[in-house]
Amino acid sequence: MDGHSGSRDGLRPRLRSSGEDGVGGPLACDTGRVPTFCRHGRLLANCPICSKADVPARAATPARPARNRSGVVRTPKASSGIRVRRVERAPEDGYDNPLVPGLRASADGVRLADELAFAVARLEELATDPPGLYAEVAGAGDAEEATWLAFLVAFVGPGRGTDPWSGIAAARVPWSGGAPPPLERAEPGPRSAVGTPRSAEAPAAYRAWAARAGSQRAGLHGEPDWEPNRRFARTFERLALPGFPRGPRYDFLVTLGALGIAAVEAGTLAVGRDATDPVVGAAKRVLGIGDAINLERRATELAAGTGVPFAALDLALFNFAVALEDRATMGAATAADPAVRAAIGAALGVS
Repeated sequence: MDGHSGSRDGLRPRLRSSGEDGVGGPLACDTGRVPTFCRHGRLLANCPICSKADVPARAATPARPARNRSGVVRTPKASSGIRVRRVERAPEDGYDNPLVPGLRASADGVRLADELAFAVARLEELATDPPGLYAEVAGAGDAEEATWLAFLVAFVGPGRGTDPWSGIAAARVPWSGGAPPPLERAEPGPRSAVGTPRSAEAPAAYRAWAARAGSQRAGLHGEPDWEPNRRFARTFERLALPGFPRGPRYDFLVTLGALGIAAVEAGTLAVGRDATDPVVGAAKRVLGIGDAINLERRATELAAGTGVPFAALDLALFNFAVALEDRATMGAATAADPAVRAAIGAALGVS
């Protein structure tokens, strides 16, 4: 009997305390605590799954800095300087139009038609009765001063309100003096380059670009046999300067063409790879595709189908991408022509 009772006791497992055989663990049988087993058949404290629920959160430890393959610490990229506000999308209601395959709401079609009609009116106003500083650009007798002022207008950007030109006037300096514009005085407009990465370098980089070409006019003209569409595309590429992002650069060439300063005409949306530009995001959403080649093809179809000049797509897509209070009117003193708006609406299948 003693042997049997002894063997019975011997069959009962004896849990070892931490450190008894060199193996650490929070087994507390020797301390009087009854061990708790989890649903996986393991001691709760030793289960890699269940123990997480009972273990207090550890104090946060500083993250190790990211390094590249050479062991050099990588610094975070600077902010683009562009503030993006989330625009509430209209509810889908079965809207479908082949010119805008990415849109599924009639309200979005109406908004895009409104913006296209406004952008067309703005282009016509630039060509016939330019407002504000655009009129000075068109009427300047010196081509270099006119082009430089057009650069400053596009770079700083017309603002909102009753005086959209005050921010540009505060930073305005003549081309002939060579002095850098005091950008710290400028109140940037909705499409301004001021405040974006390396924007302080842009005026000097632009002057250096013109010096290499011989003059601003020579740099914009390019080769004598270039057609206006090709001249626009090639000059747009050549003006990819530090601190001069896609939006202001595109509008710079659009306004030069509309004002008759340079023989350039947009025949491309020039979306490239600038994911920070609202126009790029809006184009992907409206046209329902992401790669640049097909975006350009569908943008061409949209311009042709609505009868809108290609140059108007850029401003229309920018305004479509932002909230109504953040729209860029670019100093325009005109409104959309109702007949043009009706024709665009008919092409998009909206009233």
